[in-house]
Amino acid sequence: MLTTATPIIYFIYTMKTTVINIKTTNEVKTQAQEIAKELGISLSSLINAYLKQLTRTKRVVFDLNPYPNEQTRQYLNNVHNTDTSPTFNSIDAAKQWLEEQTKK
Repeated sequence: MLTTATPIIYFIYTMKTTVINIKTTNEVKTQAQEIAKELGISLSSLINAYLKQLTRTKRVVFDLNPYPNEQTRQYLNNVHNTDTSPTFNSIDAAKQWLEEQTKK
C-alpha cells in the first residue's frame, strides 16, 4: 500500500541518440513525411527502423513500385489490344495455326 511517505522511484531509460544529416529534395522529404504520417509514425522513426534493419540483416532491399509508369501502361494497353494467338490443346494444333499465319 502506498502512502504519502512511500517514495516512488521512476526508472527512465534514455537512449543516446545522434543526428544524421542527409541531402534530399524537398519533394522526396515531403512525400516521405506524408507517407510516414499515414502509417502513424514519424519520419525519424521510419528511418531508424530502416537503419536497424540494415545493421541486423546487412542487406539493402529496395522494393520496386508494383504500379507501372505511364509509358509501361501504354505499352501494356497496346499489347492487350493486338491480336494474339489462341490457346491450343495440342502441339499439332499450334503448328497448324502458325503455318496458317505465315501464309497470310
